[in-house]
Amino acid sequence: MIELNGRPADPESLKALALVNYGHFTSMRVDNQRVRGLALHMERLARDCATVFGARLDTDRVREYVRRAVNGQDGAFVVRVSVFDPALDMGHPSSPATPHILVTRRPSGSMDLPPLRAKSVPYVRDLPAVKHVGLFGALHARRAAQLAGFDDALFVGPDGLVSEGVTWNVGFVDAAGAVVWPEGDVLPGVTAALLQRHHGHPHTETHTHTETLRHTITPVALAAVRGMAAAFATNTSIGVRAVSAIDDVTFPTEHPVLASMRDAYLSLPGNLLADLGDEPVEAAGHM
Repeated sequence: MIELNGRPADPESLKALALVNYGHFTSMRVDNQRVRGLALHMERLARDCATVFGARLDTDRVREYVRRAVNGQDGAFVVRVSVFDPALDMGHPSSPATPHILVTRRPSGSMDLPPLRAKSVPYVRDLPAVKHVGLFGALHARRAAQLAGFDDALFVGPDGLVSEGVTWNVGFVDAAGAVVWPEGDVLPGVTAALLQRHHGHPHTETHTHTETLRHTITPVALAAVRGMAAAFATNTSIGVRAVSAIDDVTFPTEHPVLASMRDAYLSLPGNLLADLGDEPVEAAGHM
């Protein structure tokens, strides 16, 4: 399913996206007509539209297009909302833009995925805080990692600090059982933000029935990865996925903190797309 501004898209209207490749997007997993972190996805689109195009995005219109895309569809799938300007001139990208909204739908895989093996790769995405459509460098890094026998790539900056995965945020569990998120130029992930809010705020503690959980955001050197008790990847499609290895460092794939985060994420009710209102307060927030 491919719709542009609420109507079936024709090839001519998509030419700029394919040839110029300038725009931004968000992908959201839909489970039984509900989206976890819907408000955060809308905030991302609005924020990135201002950065990429200097334009205001009507997120109510985006919601309506997404509802059209998922209407009557049962089960789990991923909806991607891409924002671009079909009239963009490559020679004059500073011209006033009229962003269009492209909505696509694809099947979603299971969240019960095998552990991930990642290879560290020196790379920093362009405009890391923006979820933009310029994926060449990131996908090339993924290809190189897979050719080396790994599942994916983990980016490391010129300062030796871990940042993010190709299409996922990375997190760690330290020896004391605290959740550690790398600080740096990374994409503010919706799933990561929801976990920090629901499972524990950054730099604070959250008391549950059985344990005290602490999340912290701090620089993580690649060399420090060796001292972590566990590692994981997060994004909207996979939820929380264990990382079993980074380079030659191995991690246990079963850890009580990982299990707790999975349970916390899956327990989020999400926002029913048929509703016009925002998501419940407890499921919203910023990374």
